Amino acid sequence: MTEYQALRHIPHANLFRQGDVFVLFGELFGRGYVNGLIDEARAAGMTIVGITVGRRNDDGTLRALTAEEHAEAEAKLGGRIVNIPLMAGFDMDAPEGEQNPTEMLSGVTLKSWQEDKLDWTKIEACRQAGVARFTESARQAMAEIDKLVPDGANVFFAHTMAGGIPKIKAFLAIANRIYKGRGERFMSSRALLDSDLGKLILMNFDEVTANTLKYLIDASAAIRARVESKGGQVRYTAYGYHGTEVLIGGDYHWQTYTNYTQGYAKMRLESIATAAWKGGVAATVFNCPEIRTNSSDIFVGVELSLFPLLAALKKEGGNGNAWAQQQWEACQALLNDGVSLQSILDKLETYLQTATSASFRNYEAWPMDNTPELADLMIGTSEEITSLHKDKKALITDHLSALVLEGAGPLMFHGAAEKIAPVLWLNHDIIARQLIELHKNA
Repeated sequence: MTEYQALRHIPHANLFRQGDVFVLFGELFGRGYVNGLIDEARAAGMTIVGITVGRRNDDGTLRALTAEEHAEAEAKLGGRIVNIPLMAGFDMDAPEGEQNPTEMLSGVTLKSWQEDKLDWTKIEACRQAGVARFTESARQAMAEIDKLVPDGANVFFAHTMAGGIPKIKAFLAIANRIYKGRGERFMSSRALLDSDLGKLILMNFDEVTANTLKYLIDASAAIRARVESKGGQVRYTAYGYHGTEVLIGGDYHWQTYTNYTQGYAKMRLESIATAAWKGGVAATVFNCPEIRTNSSDIFVGVELSLFPLLAALKKEGGNGNAWAQQQWEACQALLNDGVSLQSILDKLETYLQTATSASFRNYEAWPMDNTPELADLMIGTSEEITSLHKDKKALITDHLSALVLEGAGPLMFHGAAEKIAPVLWLNHDIIARQLIELHKNA
C-alpha cells in the first residue's frame, strides 16, 4: 500500500516555457483530466505532441489513422500526432494462428461466466504478444518524437492510458449488476474478481493502466538522456485514483467510491512511479478526485463525492468569497423549484455519516468489495438527488467535475515541475484553494 501523501500547498514552480515539448501519451477523445494539463502547456508556449492508439479494421487488425482521421485528431489536440498505433492491452493480441482473449471469451454468457474457464498458458502467450507489439510501437513512436525535441528543451510526458475491459457482449449486463444493481439485481464485485473473466480483466487493466507508464519511461530513455545531457529536465505524470479527502462533519476525511475494480491497477501504477523515482526519473502519479466522465458513468454513485466540493470552496475561500458564492448559485439554478442546494448537501452529509459509508473509509483495505447495503444506500442516494434536477442532462456534478478539472491542471503542471513526490493526492482542500486563487480577481 502506497504511503499516503496529500498535496497541501499550491505549487508555483515554472520549469516549462516557449520551445519546450509536451507529449500526450494517450489519445484525446473527449473532455477529461488531461485537458487541464494541455491548457497549462499551451499557456506556457510549449509545443504539443501526441500519439494515437490507432483504429481497428473490421477483422480486428490494428492500423494507423487515415489521412482524414489524422487531420481530425491533430485538430482536436492542437498539435502534431505521431501516427504509429499504440493500442494498449492484449485482449486482441495472440501468437500467429492462435485465438486472442476476446475470441476465447466469445462464448461467455450471463448464465455461464462465473464457471467459464480460460487456458492461462495461452492467455500469457497473448499477453507477451501484446507487450511485444506495444513496446516496439512505443520505441518507434519515441524515435519520431525525439526528432521533435530541440536541444536545450525540457519535456513533459503526460501518461493518460487507462481501461482494458475486453469487448464481449455479456460484460455490459454483468457490469450493470455489479456497478448499478441493488436488491435482487445486486451482484458481488468479488464474484467477478474470483472468476477467470475477472482475473483476465485485472491482468489487462494492469497492462493498459499501469504497465504502459513503465513502457513509456523505458522507450523514452534516449530522449531523457539527451535532454538531460544538454541541461534540460524531463517530467512524467500519470492519473491515479485512490480515494479523496472531502469535507465530512466540517473536517477533511479520506473516503472512496466502491467498488473500484481498477484500483488494483492504479496501485500498480503508483508502484511503477515510485520505482522510477528511486531510479532518478521524476515520475508522479496524481491521485485525482472523483468526477463524472463518459467512462465513469457506468459507476452509479461515483459522483456523490463531488458535492462536498461546494462546502470546501466556502471553507477555503471564506463565506464572503464572491466567486465561490457564484458556484453555489450556478448549482442552485440546476435544481427543481423549491429544492434548496443546502438540502442536497445535507443529504450527502447524512449519506457520508452513515455507518455503512464510514465502514468503507478503510485506506489499508482499499479497494474493498461492494455490499448489498452499500449498493442500496449509494445508488438510492444518487438516483434521489438526480431526480431533483430540472434537466437530467445538466447536473450539479457536471458543473463540479469541470471545476475539478480546472483546478487539477495547474496543480499537476506546476507540481510536476516542483518534483515533490512519486505519488500525490489532490484532495478537495487543495482543489478548492487552487480554484479560489485562479478566480481571485473574479
